Amino acid sequence: MYSSIANSKEIIDKLQEDILLMEGYRPMVPGSDHIIGLEAIEAAFPNKIFPVAAIHEFMSIKTEHTAATAGFISGILASLVQQAGICLWVSTNRWLFAAALNTFKVIPDNIIFIFAARERDVLWAAEEGLKCKGITAVIAEVSCLTFMQSRRLQLAVEASKATGFIVRGDGYKPSPTICTARWQIQPQPSQTEPGLPGVGFPRWQVELLKVRNGKPGKWIVDWSANGFSIVTEQQRSQIIPSEIRKAG
Repeated sequence: MYSSIANSKEIIDKLQEDILLMEGYRPMVPGSDHIIGLEAIEAAFPNKIFPVAAIHEFMSIKTEHTAATAGFISGILASLVQQAGICLWVSTNRWLFAAALNTFKVIPDNIIFIFAARERDVLWAAEEGLKCKGITAVIAEVSCLTFMQSRRLQLAVEASKATGFIVRGDGYKPSPTICTARWQIQPQPSQTEPGLPGVGFPRWQVELLKVRNGKPGKWIVDWSANGFSIVTEQQRSQIIPSEIRKAG
């Protein structure tokens, strides 16, 4: 009897491991790569590592949220792309200033920008890009995303192992999707460096609204020359109001 229970547990554990692998969660091994500075957020995911070969959706409500989301995604791309990876950035507008990506250690030459006339063309280009095994990541900006559309994108990444980032403009009324994680990024007041004028480094409120088999949470994150860093409550309490500037 005990042998039968043990065998059943082994089968269930193996099935769960296989499912996580198909969803982009790699097992933890010594020397595993993390997104530098985001270990606290990665701990919210299964296996405590950022899922690749998955679709991440980012909910935006205001224009400044979209700008903050683009900055945060760019910081993640710096870890995913590194030196050789190629990405697609698909949108119906041209608001993104490509040269600013250097701030987040992303070389604009490694990104193919596609501007589509219609939103359905954005989704088509994103799906085709996610099917390509030579593409590391695809970022697509849309006003909304349906369950069936998200399913098509997820099937594409399961075959190619690329990672999809969908920036949605319907943050007020999100529809159900099959995406692995749902995020919301909002700009926060930055802290200036002592003796230096202007604004400080970009700072965001990063909220993981939903994560499959994980734990949602909320963090304050800075971006600097050293990459991401989580802002503690003690650090936030040290901000001097007269030195606060908006950034991110």
